[in-house]
Amino acid sequence: MINFTYSQLFTQIPSAPLNIIKEKLGNWDIREKNMAKKIVSLIPNQCPFAKDIYLFNKKLFTIPPLCKFNPLYEDLMMLRFRALSFLSEIGEDITPYCQ
Repeated sequence: MINFTYSQLFTQIPSAPLNIIKEKLGNWDIREKNMAKKIVSLIPNQCPFAKDIYLFNKKLFTIPPLCKFNPLYEDLMMLRFRALSFLSEIGEDITPYCQ
């Protein structure tokens, strides 16, 4: 009979695919204006999942933003920031992307 504790069970789950994706996002070198614009337009500047639930014009509850639970959230935000930085370095107006 094999006995596993809770922590031993979850330390053996492979996280390699997630780490590979995180590494690719972190090492992505942005060198083209069109690619930077596409990245900035595809990744929203704030978490879009927060939602207020109303019934007959009365707020019942709020669903909090769940982006912090996404394991790639910070990596995607850093990729968007690097794309915005690249656009500002080449003299592009980035104010439309910051609203």
